[in-house]
Amino acid sequence: MSFVDTLRQWDEAVTCVDRQDFSEALKIFLAIKEPNSKICFDIGCLHLLNGDLDAAEKAFDCSIRKDEHLAVAFFQRGMTFYRKERYEESLGDFQQAFKALRGNQLIDYKALGLRYKLYACEVLLNMALAEALLGHWEKAHENLVKALNYKTDSKLNIIDKALDSSLKQKLFKPVEFPSKVLFKPNKHYVAELEKKDYLGKAEVVASVVPQDDFIGFAPLQPQVQDGPPSPKEPEVLRALEGEPHTVLFEFVPETSDELAVVPGNIVFVLQKGADNWASVVFNERRGLVPYNYLEKLEISLASKQNGGKSQPPSREPPTRPERKQGLTPRGNSSVETQPKDEQPADNSYTVKICHTFNFVVSVPLEAPYAVLMEKVSKKLNVPSKAITLRLTAEETEQSVIDASTDMESVWSRASDLRITMWCSVTVEQTDGNPQSEIQFVALHSYESSNPEDLSFQQGDTITLLSRVNQDWLEGKCNGNTGIFPASFVEEVPVNGQ
Repeated sequence: MSFVDTLRQWDEAVTCVDRQDFSEALKIFLAIKEPNSKICFDIGCLHLLNGDLDAAEKAFDCSIRKDEHLAVAFFQRGMTFYRKERYEESLGDFQQAFKALRGNQLIDYKALGLRYKLYACEVLLNMALAEALLGHWEKAHENLVKALNYKTDSKLNIIDKALDSSLKQKLFKPVEFPSKVLFKPNKHYVAELEKKDYLGKAEVVASVVPQDDFIGFAPLQPQVQDGPPSPKEPEVLRALEGEPHTVLFEFVPETSDELAVVPGNIVFVLQKGADNWASVVFNERRGLVPYNYLEKLEISLASKQNGGKSQPPSREPPTRPERKQGLTPRGNSSVETQPKDEQPADNSYTVKICHTFNFVVSVPLEAPYAVLMEKVSKKLNVPSKAITLRLTAEETEQSVIDASTDMESVWSRASDLRITMWCSVTVEQTDGNPQSEIQFVALHSYESSNPEDLSFQQGDTITLLSRVNQDWLEGKCNGNTGIFPASFVEEVPVNGQ
């Protein structure tokens, strides 16, 4: 079961609890195939409400196995043992809960989806009660005195009453967890169940057109010549030690040794301890994160079996399009952007063309319309008559540039010899009618860790944006734009021909 499916069922179950339909909530929870520690905790609480102590014990056992640092789970299992009159085991769990507090006065579980604060003084009070039930009144008194050091003003009265009862060797009431209060999934993730991409996909911000002369206006990723075949292992994975993992749940640190992470983060596990804590690297910082909050990330080209359909190409994807060196890295404006012999001459305009991708051309000063169109046509590899240039993003009669346009007024708009224009392309068929968008259907699934690639699943429809070369295409699918191997798709015939 995927995390999204688990999240959906989790939300349905807690909604049932909110309307007091506990039996339906328990039914939904038990249908979750791979519950996490929080869901197991919720199941245990519902069993306690039903008075099924054996089932509650098993659920809290599962919660603790999945997260050995969840203090509130130890506390609830301790209360389960207390109800079953197994006081020694109850005492042991209360001690584990107090140990998990790590000397803190309380743990506020609100950040993890549980509206409850576990106080150290209340855990110590329950420890004292368990000791008293075992006949250890001196230890019970010691725990209550210790609780005074952890008390808060709101808890002072209950500690004083318990201490007074212990001096008279009289039993007192335990502090109980409100079993109707459950861990809930993050409301922001629930609100975006259908559209949230927890791993995230990078948008293409660099042009993929060969021989691109881009020199400014927007930050680009560094590009290299003769890149390795795609998909390639990201440089960061080779630069760092450890194995990449995806964060499934939000983790709020309680000590300086721990690391804050949220779902979708990718961390590198350096070492997994026997106590289920993992030493990880995230954003060049090291710290501890519960290992059960992570899922190992497999970075590979995922080609799925397709039954009787054709199999994916047996060869590796073709060599990636050649890129030019020398582009300025993001945030480093002091580095020279291009070799000197490639810098535009001082007596030329730098024209940024906004198309489905952006590119730059250089034209001589006061260049006529034909020279400009020749440059753009060569860059797009389409006839000049199919190209329409505009001075604004919206096409109006005043913004269109054509052979009758006064180019002197156009170039007067340039600032520091730079100007931005917008471009649209209409390719005509032999019958003279405009051609509709060229579309492809994916024969095989394609997934890549390279941020400029377009990932898709078998059967997806992809709209062609440009042909990079004979092996690579640029397209748009499911709101994402990127390049992909041409061998993975098949062109959809126009008008069913």
